[in-house]
This record gives sequence, structure tokens and C-alpha cells, in this order.
Amino acid sequence: MLAYIIRRLFAVVMMLLVVTLVTLSIFFLIPKLTGSDPAAMFVGKQADPAAIEGVRQKLGLGDPILVQFWHFVSGIFVGRDYVGGGDSIHCAAPCFGYSFKTEQDVWTMLLDAFPITLSMVIGAAVLWLVLGVSTGVLSALKRGTVVDRAAMITALAGVSLPIFFTAMLAMLVFRTQLGWLDATYVPLGESFGGWFGGLILPWVTLAFLYAAMYARLTRATMLEVLGEDYIRTARAKGLTEPVVLGKHAMRSTMTPILTIFGMDLGALVGGAILTETAFNLQGLGWMAIKGVSDRDLPLIMAVTLITAACVVIANLVVDLLYAVIDPRVRLA
Repeated sequence: MLAYIIRRLFAVVMMLLVVTLVTLSIFFLIPKLTGSDPAAMFVGKQADPAAIEGVRQKLGLGDPILVQFWHFVSGIFVGRDYVGGGDSIHCAAPCFGYSFKTEQDVWTMLLDAFPITLSMVIGAAVLWLVLGVSTGVLSALKRGTVVDRAAMITALAGVSLPIFFTAMLAMLVFRTQLGWLDATYVPLGESFGGWFGGLILPWVTLAFLYAAMYARLTRATMLEVLGEDYIRTARAKGLTEPVVLGKHAMRSTMTPILTIFGMDLGALVGGAILTETAFNLQGLGWMAIKGVSDRDLPLIMAVTLITAACVVIANLVVDLLYAVIDPRVRLA
């Protein structure tokens, strides 16, 4: 088990290094090959050649891509000094560089946005996991009944409706018409009630989409598991139905659920772009949209790497949990 964890941690580190190199190449090497200069993006369209060259030297944009890669990775752990153009800037670790648009430290911007995204995703994940799995199990146990058909129709609607539509509909009904919820984010440290009330609508909107997918997957997996020989054997031994379902069937059912849950959670922690845009939440998804619209390469690259790290780490945790949920899985 320990050897498996060490191997997977090594694979995670290598994967993140590869993602970093590819991302750095996309945002800083390919623009050069296509005639676009990242230094010109930093100083603006009206800058003179001397200013562009100064920025190129200061940020190291003229160095080979592997040298830029080394400076970027080392800067994450030990910080980085930007020297040139008559002045110098020290970026404390971890360093993702400075925004081309606002010249703010990108790491500071990430720290401001990350709690918003994390609050929204964790709350929505709890809702969609509980509602989706319980609905899928109930639908499988009531197969062919009105309950089953109603649950699957609702799930189909949840999967089909765009998240922008459900977000606008939720705000129209609960904020504008009924006036129950404000949907304005308040930091948790300022007011728990304001934080909770401001995130209810984003939680429900995001959870409605994912709970629908999890309900359909849970139903299909549960129906398959209930037909297995070991389930029939457990019933033949006289075990009660709650024991058969909870101790035997659910363990096998949760394996594919856990797989997609890890990927979904990791990707959304990196930025739930549509939900944050619809509710005007300035999280990582909002940062990604802002970075793309402003052509702010350090901002885009930081969000990309954070998303990749969250997905890779979430998959590592899922692999380790397999052996806990399903005893048939052995990590060696």
C-alpha cells in the first residue's frame, strides 16, 4: 500500500510538471511562433519597441522555453526576482507571476478567488451526491413504477437544461418574485448567515445538473449490481434487505460514482465558469473568463494549473478510496 502511494505521488508530480510545461509552451512559445509577442500584450498596443524589449528582459520572455519553465517551477517553491528595465520586483513563493492587465500578484488574486469557488463547489457537491445517489437507488428499487419514471424524467430535465437557464429561472423566482434569497456572496468570516444565504441558489443550480447525472448513473449501476450472484447469495442466506443493499450492493455501486465524483469535484474546484458567471461570483471561473477577455496570460495559466492540480489530486484520493469502499479492490 505504501509503495503504491509513493508511486502515485511520483506520477502526480510528473503529471503536473508535464502540464506546466505544455501550458507554458501554449501561452508563451506558440504566440511567438504565430507572430504575437507576450511582451507586447503586457505593455499594451501603444508601447514603443524599447518598452517592449525592457519587459521581455524583465520577465525573461526571451529565454528558451526550458529556461522559462525552470524559472516558473522554481518560483512556485522559492519565489522569483524579475530584474531588468531599470527596476526589479521580487515575487514571494509561491509565485505565478504578475497580471498583464492589473500588474497584481497572480497568487494573491488566486487566494482572493479560491474561497468563493471552494465554498460553492463543496456545498453543491454535498447536495448533488446525497440527492443524486439516493434518487438513483430509490429509482432502481422501484423500477418501472411511477416513482422511477418521475425521477428519471426529472433527471433528464436536469441534464438537458442549460445551467444558465436554471440559474436565471432560480433568480427570477426566488430572488425577484418571492424575495426570499439575495444571491450576493458574503465571506464566511464576515457573516455565516450572509454566506449561507448568498450561496443557496448557486448550490441548488449547480447541484441540479450534477444530481441528475448521478441519479441516472446510480440507477443503471444499482440495477446491474442487484442482478449479481453474490447479491442473490446474500438474500438466500437470510440477510435482511437493508443489509444486502447497504453492505453489499452499495459498495459496488459507489465505485463508478466515486470515479466521476473525483473528476467532477476536481474540475469544478478549478472554476465553475458558467455558474460563477451567472451569479456574478468572482471565483476562479470568473478569473478564467477575465483572463481570456483581457488576454492576460499569467492569469489564464495560473487557473489552468490550479485546475489540473485539483483534478490530478482528486483522482489520487479516489484511487486510494477504492479499497475502502469495495473490498474486492486491492492496491498493490
